Amino acid sequence: MAELPLDHVRTLLAVVDEGTFDAAAVALHVTPSAVSQRVKALERRTGRVLLMRTKPVRPTESGQVVVRFARQMARLERDARADLGISDSGEPAVLPVAVNADSLATWFLSALARIPDELRICFELRREDEFHTTSLLREGAVMAAVTSSPDAVAGCTVRRLGRMRYLPVAAPGFAARWLGDWPGAPLGPGLAEAPVIYFDRRDTLQDQFAREVTGGRGASRLRHYVPSSRGFVEAIEAGLGWGVVPRAQAEPLLRSGALVLLDPERVVDVPLFWQQWKLDSPALAAMADAVVAAASEALDR
Repeated sequence: MAELPLDHVRTLLAVVDEGTFDAAAVALHVTPSAVSQRVKALERRTGRVLLMRTKPVRPTESGQVVVRFARQMARLERDARADLGISDSGEPAVLPVAVNADSLATWFLSALARIPDELRICFELRREDEFHTTSLLREGAVMAAVTSSPDAVAGCTVRRLGRMRYLPVAAPGFAARWLGDWPGAPLGPGLAEAPVIYFDRRDTLQDQFAREVTGGRGASRLRHYVPSSRGFVEAIEAGLGWGVVPRAQAEPLLRSGALVLLDPERVVDVPLFWQQWKLDSPALAAMADAVVAAASEALDR
């Protein structure tokens, strides 16, 4: 690849982060015309279209490569300046990370609390389904992610975290109303008709459990979508439907009697992995160590 002028690379990153050429110009203290000229010059140098001129703008596949390079260079520059003692801006390290909602609601924040304060790290968390967090890594939008994929994104390393275990639960009144003679009778027929709670339209865990107990029929079409980890559990408590809930959230409610376990023999396990850029960064290394340590205590092996 031809040499990439760093000011042009930084400009492309600013456009992606700010969403428009005009906003990037304000952030960089230059004119919109200068921003446009730099991006066009970078596209001529690479021989590729790097941005989709939408609102907000989005990087093309080639643009994602340059954005990832820009973020890595910015991270290395900050670390080098700190090591040399010439960083007088006092700016903390910013680490963008993608994490799924259930990890965020159960164990992930305790991992961040383990990181020493003197590292001065600001966490920019992007909530995304664990089956889709790797897309943010590919785009260069984040430097690390909790993901369900063991296959490393290009330029990343992978470490296994463990398995997040989900339990199928419902409110006692809901079970009595919708599941007939359960628990003495088979669960499947009633479950196929009973209302069910989903986190969002990407959520497949309820279907995964329902197919097992209904012989492939799957969950009912009576579906409620509640895109909040806490709200999801509260919807089940309220009797709006059944769902599969992380064990850490379900067990206290099972002990109190607020929820009942629908099938003690079946659980849904989701393997989780930590993927991060191959980057020699003290801040990123500290975060990885903290995440792996917290996961070893919170997740099933």
